[in-house]
Amino acid sequence: MSLNFNQFAAEANSFLKEYTKELNLKNDTDKAGRILTSVLHGLREIISIQESLQLIAQFPMFLKAVYVNGWSSHKKKRVKNMEEFIDLIRDFNGVTAFHDFENEEQTENYIHTTFILLRKFISLGEMEDIRSELPKDLKSIVYHNFMF
Repeated sequence: MSLNFNQFAAEANSFLKEYTKELNLKNDTDKAGRILTSVLHGLREIISIQESLQLIAQFPMFLKAVYVNGWSSHKKKRVKNMEEFIDLIRDFNGVTAFHDFENEEQTENYIHTTFILLRKFISLGEMEDIRSELPKDLKSIVYHNFMF
């Protein structure tokens, strides 16, 4: 199997343009990239390592790279509800968090949009597995958006 980095880059750019459009960010792909990274890292933080490995097995190479960048096996954070998940995502976003995630409603929309677009790459069975690991108050981000 050869690695075709140009193909990976083309797929990533195409996805990021679509993602940016779906987030209603005009052409701000930098902001969209930060949002995607923060949401994926937030998810990574609240599901098990085993489930993360099963998830990334289904991702295209560019999403695998985003997901695993900076990953460590430290103790997971406990997140019980959407508010705590949003705080976690903002923590991963860093200094641009207040610019990228201006309010709770907008941030929830970004999260839902992210999960909808990820469904292109993830099987329904894997989504069920992820959903089973989420806290009760976060299960709806998978169920609401993936089970159609």
